[in-house]
Amino acid sequence: MPRVSLPKKNTDTDMTPFVDIGFLILSFFIMATKFKTPEPVPITTPNSVNADKLPDDNAVLISIDKDNKVYFSVIPKSDATKADAVANDVSTVRELNLDDKDKQNFRNSPMVGMPFNKLKGFLAVSPDKQKDIVQDGIPVLDSATNELVYWIGAAQRVFAGEKLVVMIKGDNDSHYPTFKAVIDALKRNEIFKYNLVTMPEEAPGTSEIAVYRREIEKLQGKK
Repeated sequence: MPRVSLPKKNTDTDMTPFVDIGFLILSFFIMATKFKTPEPVPITTPNSVNADKLPDDNAVLISIDKDNKVYFSVIPKSDATKADAVANDVSTVRELNLDDKDKQNFRNSPMVGMPFNKLKGFLAVSPDKQKDIVQDGIPVLDSATNELVYWIGAAQRVFAGEKLVVMIKGDNDSHYPTFKAVIDALKRNEIFKYNLVTMPEEAPGTSEIAVYRREIEKLQGKK
């Protein structure tokens, strides 16, 4: 009885299409990745198990660095002209004579930490060169000359009728008197609710928060 010869098949796999796909995926991530811009003032925040997302609209950020310098910035994502309006309000109240270019530079500046008598000179510099200037910090420690009061009041008037979120970002090495002065500036504008910016971290596995989260996840899994 004659033998039936089965055709032999090549078991080698052509990897060329996989290499092409790999390079396409790599190229996509390289082109689509947006790198985080460096902070103008490095601030090491304390850790917290709270992981709420920070708002990116209708908010003001008050920052305190390790040298207890205070900075102020406006976050008006939906309407950038509101930052100009805040600068205009401060200019009017404090008679700073800021021009349109100064207000535009304030809008584009990551954060401002200058006393009013040096503010116009600082805002005359383009935002890309402001990072090379060591700012003095907004004076806050003397209650009679707490200039942060005016910045907060200006933001309140500009965002009147809208929800304004106030965030405080303090360095681990900053001192309590500076933080208290910031809170006093908020109280003088009748703001008693604010958000503390911290570094999120996972709760310990045996903590009440972790146990509570696991119970919630179980209940959600049953639905």
